[in-house]
Amino acid sequence: MKRTARRAAAVVWPAFMVAGVLEIAVFACVDPGSLHTLGGASLDLSATAIYSIAFFGFWILTAAACLLTLLLDRSGEEINSQPVSRAFESGFRRRR
Repeated sequence: MKRTARRAAAVVWPAFMVAGVLEIAVFACVDPGSLHTLGGASLDLSATAIYSIAFFGFWILTAAACLLTLLLDRSGEEINSQPVSRAFESGFRRRR
């Protein structure tokens, strides 16, 4: 498996698992039929739609947290070994 694919799997798979657990935990306490908008209007969505939207929202949020952890876990050598893009170099030189 390539390094990029391993990193993607290291972000997406744990996020998927945590989103499933969050889905169970939240909807064990909250009835999707009783949800309202901030204005007080009732949501005109089916329970399945609310479950799906919540699951994908949880998945995106936990994937962002996993990605941030992956980015912060990189060593200085790993970060400095990557070439700097030309656009960044030219912008940096002009500011000096």
